[in-house]
Amino acid sequence: MKSETKTCQNCKKDFIIEPDDFSFYEKIKVPPPTFCPECRMIRRMSFRNERTIYKRKCNLCNKDIVSIYRPDSPFIVYCYECFYGDNWDYSKYGVDYDFDKSFLKQFSDLILSTPKLANQASNNLVNSEYTNHVESLKNCYLLFASRNNEECMYCTHVNYSKNLMDCYRVSKSELCYQCVDCDNGYNLKYSIQSQSCVDSWFLFNCRGCTDCFLSSNLINKSYCINNEQCTKEQYQDFMKELLTGNHQTVIDFLDKFNILKMNTIRKSSEGVNNIFSSGNYLKNTKNCKNCFDISDSEDCKFLGYCNNAKDVMDGYAIYPTTEFSYEVVGAGVNAFGNLFSYLPWEGALNLVYCINAFPDCKNCFGCTQIRHKQYCILNKQYTKKEYEELVPKIIKHMNDMPYVDSRGIVYKYGEFFPSELSPFYYNETIAQEYFSLKKEQAISQGHKWKEKEDRNYSIDIQNKDIPYDIKDVKDNILGKVIECAHKGECNQQCTEAFRIIPEELQFYKRMNLLLPRLCSNCRHYERLLEMNPMKLWKRECMCNKTSHSHKGKCTVEFETSYAPERPEIVYCERCYQQEVY
Repeated sequence: MKSETKTCQNCKKDFIIEPDDFSFYEKIKVPPPTFCPECRMIRRMSFRNERTIYKRKCNLCNKDIVSIYRPDSPFIVYCYECFYGDNWDYSKYGVDYDFDKSFLKQFSDLILSTPKLANQASNNLVNSEYTNHVESLKNCYLLFASRNNEECMYCTHVNYSKNLMDCYRVSKSELCYQCVDCDNGYNLKYSIQSQSCVDSWFLFNCRGCTDCFLSSNLINKSYCINNEQCTKEQYQDFMKELLTGNHQTVIDFLDKFNILKMNTIRKSSEGVNNIFSSGNYLKNTKNCKNCFDISDSEDCKFLGYCNNAKDVMDGYAIYPTTEFSYEVVGAGVNAFGNLFSYLPWEGALNLVYCINAFPDCKNCFGCTQIRHKQYCILNKQYTKKEYEELVPKIIKHMNDMPYVDSRGIVYKYGEFFPSELSPFYYNETIAQEYFSLKKEQAISQGHKWKEKEDRNYSIDIQNKDIPYDIKDVKDNILGKVIECAHKGECNQQCTEAFRIIPEELQFYKRMNLLLPRLCSNCRHYERLLEMNPMKLWKRECMCNKTSHSHKGKCTVEFETSYAPERPEIVYCERCYQQEVY
C-alpha cells in the first residue's frame, strides 16, 4: 500500500496518509479521515473545557455548585452527589433510533436532554471546590487537569505536589512558583524545563542544581550565577542584596532571563529513551509519531498529553491504560477499542460515538452520561443480538444520510463529532490554548465564540497602584478587586480583574514574592508561551562549532517543534550533547 495525498475538508490543505495509517484504519474498520491531523486535533480539543468554570445551581438539589457549564446554557446539570445518586433514572432518556434523521442530529438532541455531571472531579476532594478534571486534592484552588496535590493554586497539569502556585506541567515538587515543565523541584522560582533542582531562581533546562540563579543548561551544579561558578559566600551575598521582594528587581531579572533563554542552545526535541519516535516532550516511547507530551507508550500517532497507551491514533488526554483506540479524548483506566468518543473511562470497551460513558460501559453506540451499561444505542437498552444487528444499519445510515454542518462539511461514519455540537464555546476550551484564534477566525471556521461578559464590579486597586514590595502589602488587600494589566485587551481570556485570597497572600509573604499584575487566566496563557506548539517542521542543525565531530556547519536534518522562523538556537541531539554534557 502506498502513501496518499488527501485534501482536508476543513482547511483545504493537503495532508498525507501513510501506509501504516491505512493498516490501522483497516484493523479498526474505519474509513480514512477527511480532516488533516491538525484539524482533527482542534476538533477534539473543542470538546474539552478544562479551565473555564462557573457558579450555578444543581438542577436536581438546587444547591450552589461549580460547573464547566454556563448558568445560561440549555443543559441539565447535576452536582456530583446527585449525578451518582439514586434520585434520577438516566435510562429514561434513551430513545429509539430514527432512520429519518441523521445520527449526529439525534445524538445532538440526546446531549441536550440528558443531565450532565457539573465538572470532571472525583469525590476525594478536600476544600478544593474550584477545580476541574482533577482527582485527590486537598486545599487546592483553581487547579485543573491535575491529581494528588495539596495546597496548590492557579496551576494546570501538576501532579503529586504540594505548595505550588502559578505552575504548568510540574510534578513531584514542593514550594514552587511560576515554573513550567519542571519535576522533582523544591523551592524553585521562575524556572523552565528543569528537573531535580532546589533553592534556585530563573533556571532554564537545568538538572540536579542547587542554589543557582539565572542559568541554563547546567547539570549537577551549585552556587552559579549567570552560568558562572561562585563561592557559597559570594552566592549568599548576591541573594541577600538583590532578592528582597521588590517588583522592579524581579522584572529586571525576568528581562535578563528572557535574553538568557533566547541565547541558550536548544535540543531539536525534548525527551529521553525514545525509539523510532517523533514529536516533543517524549519519554519512554517506541514507534510513536507526531506525538507531544507523552510517556510510556508504543505504536501511537497524533497524540497529545498521554501516558501509557498502545496502538492509539488521534487522541488527547490519554491515561493509563488505553489501547487500540482512535479519535478519543480523556480515555483511560483499562480502556480498549474505543472510537470517536469523549471520556470513555474505567473499563470502557468498544464504545463508539459516546460522551461521558463510565464506569464499566461496554459495546455502546451513540450514548452519553451512562454508567455500567452495555449494548445501548442512544442510551436505549438492547439485547446483544439486537445491538449487533442494528449497529451496521446505523453505520450505513450515517453514510447514506450524513450530517452536514453549517459550513457544508459532510460528516459520515469515521469522523469525530463536529465542533458545532460541542457544549462549549471555542474560547472556553483547550483548543484556544493550543490553537489560538480571534473571534472572527473562530466563527469563520465553524466554531462558537463566548462574548465578553458584562462586569458588575468596580476596580478597587488600579494596576499601577499595586504595592511594589511584598513587605508593603497589608492584609486589607484581601477581597479587593485588582485591575489586570491587560485590561481585557489581550486574547488570553482576560477576566480584567482579580482578587487575592488569604492562602495566596500567605504564600507570597512566605516565599518573599511580588504580587501578580495579571489575572490568573493571563498568567496561565503567559506560561503556555513557554511551551512549543504541537507541530513539527523540518530543519537543519544550527551548530557551526569547529570543536564538534562535523566539519564546518552541521548538516543533520530533523523534525522539530521550533518553527524555522523562530530565533532560538536549535541543535541536533549529537551536537547538543557535545556542547552541554
